[in-house]
Amino acid sequence: MNPLRDTALVFRRYILQTLRNPVWMFFGIVQPIMYLVLFAPLLVKVASSAPGFPKGGAYNVFIPGLLVQLGLFGASGVGFGLISELRMGVIERFRVTPISRISLLLGRALRDVVIVTAQSLLLVICAIPFGLTINAGGILLALVLIALIGLMTASLSYTIALAVKSEDAFAPIVFGATLPLLLLSGVLLPLQLAPGWLRTVAAFNPLKYAVDAARAAFNSHLTDIAVVQGFAVMLGLGIVAVVLAARAFGRAVA
Repeated sequence: MNPLRDTALVFRRYILQTLRNPVWMFFGIVQPIMYLVLFAPLLVKVASSAPGFPKGGAYNVFIPGLLVQLGLFGASGVGFGLISELRMGVIERFRVTPISRISLLLGRALRDVVIVTAQSLLLVICAIPFGLTINAGGILLALVLIALIGLMTASLSYTIALAVKSEDAFAPIVFGATLPLLLLSGVLLPLQLAPGWLRTVAAFNPLKYAVDAARAAFNSHLTDIAVVQGFAVMLGLGIVAVVLAARAFGRAVA
């Protein structure tokens, strides 16, 4: 077994599936673009008048949060496809193949990361005419961060899907968890505007550090402590999520 070759084969299989039916890929970008067009303009006056609003302009504060939301929501639903394959016996048939078990996860997750990263780049490009100011280093750093979020979220989504094996149980677990995480991360409005008790609660939310890191990167503060914290938290959680998902796949095709 060659894990790298096996991962490439699994990735090729699933990315071709996605490219043959790109509806869901484009559907995933519709909601962030609606936020960009219909919500972000409301922040322009808030950015100039509200005390405590972070520096950098409305779009340089809002778009990084929107990217984190895209990374979370864009990868959280991938477990639905895995449950469908479980029902059709696709995963069962992998038991008789010599393919590396961890490659079953990594190939899928790599597909999810590529899609989320491509959607994020498209969102950044769409935001430039609205007033987003960018720098190459900051954008690259933010995209790597979103890729880590996508990897973590996709791995957890697959782990939950393999545990529950039912869309009826999977949907409330995943979407019930993602909403409070997003609301407590400051993706729509900066937490600097929140009361003290809400900021205290948000300090226990790992996504809050990812949002802070993305905003620092977008504003060219590449060596800011927020960037270090955000990457450290997302990398640590990503490793834990991959290990859990790899074990779940190993049991599923054992």
